[in-house]
Amino acid sequence: MDKIRDNLNYLGLALIGLAFISIIIWPYKKTTPLILAILGMASLAVYIFLNRSILKQTLKRKSFIYSGNLIVVIVLVLGILVLINYFLARHHHRFDFTEAKLHSLSDQSVKLLNNLTDEVHIKCFFLEGNFSRNSMENLMNIYNYHSKKIKYEFIDPDKNPGLVKRYEISEDGTTIIESRDKESRITSTTEEDITNAIIKVSREKKKVIYFLEGHGELSIEVTDERGYSFAKEELEKLGYEVKKLALALSETFPQDCALLVIPGAEKDLLPNELETIRNFLNNKGGRIFFMVDPQTAPGLTPFLSEFGIQLEEDLIVDTVSRLLGGDYFMPVINEYESHEITEKFRYATFFPFTRSINVAEETPEGITASILAKTSPNSWSERQLTVQEVAFDKDKDVAGPISLAAVVTVEQKEEEKEEKAAEEKEKTTEAEEEEEKEEDKVKQPGRLAVFGDSDFASNRYYHFSGNGNFFLNTVNWLTEEADLISIQPKTSSPRTINLTPSQGRMIFFVSIIILPLAVLIIGISVWVRRRSL
Repeated sequence: MDKIRDNLNYLGLALIGLAFISIIIWPYKKTTPLILAILGMASLAVYIFLNRSILKQTLKRKSFIYSGNLIVVIVLVLGILVLINYFLARHHHRFDFTEAKLHSLSDQSVKLLNNLTDEVHIKCFFLEGNFSRNSMENLMNIYNYHSKKIKYEFIDPDKNPGLVKRYEISEDGTTIIESRDKESRITSTTEEDITNAIIKVSREKKKVIYFLEGHGELSIEVTDERGYSFAKEELEKLGYEVKKLALALSETFPQDCALLVIPGAEKDLLPNELETIRNFLNNKGGRIFFMVDPQTAPGLTPFLSEFGIQLEEDLIVDTVSRLLGGDYFMPVINEYESHEITEKFRYATFFPFTRSINVAEETPEGITASILAKTSPNSWSERQLTVQEVAFDKDKDVAGPISLAAVVTVEQKEEEKEEKAAEEKEKTTEAEEEEEKEEDKVKQPGRLAVFGDSDFASNRYYHFSGNGNFFLNTVNWLTEEADLISIQPKTSSPRTINLTPSQGRMIFFVSIIILPLAVLIIGISVWVRRRSL
């Protein structure tokens, strides 16, 4: 009887433990664990009642008090851990501690995902053994983490021949991105391609960019070093439609033109072409991107001065570029002026054979002009273009930093607004009112970008550091598509140490022999001393 009384506590704990195990193994059986739990608790109650005098004495012992304190501390720590785990399970957050942020999306991608209005469904056709599947799964998890409108699934082509036939999948690793009635497909696993595919299917309609031709400009159809085919491909990846425009042969300016790019005209534009462009900027809120090379198209100088931009007849020389493997005529830009285009832009850009671009001290009314980029203090503006040997002349040349890119915003004139308001009052019919609404949409501030070089975005230099990104950022600002992006590939820096043979031997002896030997000697000495006490 005494044995049963002394071991009732163990029996009670065992029954409660069996109740927990039972409910885990057979969750649909509620009666058995309930009976076991009741019996266990009853056993504990009987044990406490029968042993109350012994328990009272035990509670007064110091060892019990210390043990009880320890148990309370352990229970509190476990309780805190459970609460932290519960909170984190309900509030998920990712942390990326890599220096290059290899496991995070760019700020532009995150901005795009936050602005999504419709769900985007992504179907990833990957075989089980495809080595790119893991990286794609990681990216999809990150995209879904930033926006619940991203819905994705992985499909094994071997197990789903019906879907393969439906989507006409011919290559393992193909990803289909769908939103509403639009579809885009990619075969890579890079953030840039995924984000740009999402952009294509989430845009209402494509904006059209025209590249002017007929004056010796660099062509988007040419694939050699002097062409602009790389720029065209990247613009199309961003969802733009890219076309050529011979303005001299066109009777009317294209109504669907979101941006006109003039990449390095060698000859002057005709007066009627300049008038068309002027009207496009001033009266239709047009967007123009001029890239004017040195010693070309002199007629553009007075035209651009109307918008507060001064084209200098010079050539920028930069001694820093020589240190980076280039010649003196390829300025390197590492620092940029504050602007939407250069916000968070941290890449160097190279401008081969460029002229300087300045903003007039007094700009015309309604014109806001600002500089984007300047060269290093080691550069200068060479004004003596006929001299064979280039050297800085403080009396004739201008010391750096030298600006070589600028942007302009052209506001509507107040007179035009008043005339427009008077016209609106005269309109009475609904059709005319609708027409005016359409005109209101067009009547936006004009935007103009002027760079002193066109080669920086050519096929030869497009992938030099941040050249392509700078070109695309400028285009996106001009077209007011700030979330259309070109994402610089992320690379991890190598973490290696180069040691001399002597340094290697020293590290070996210290870490493998001296330190373990010292620990051993200290341990033996402590053991001997304790034995002698």
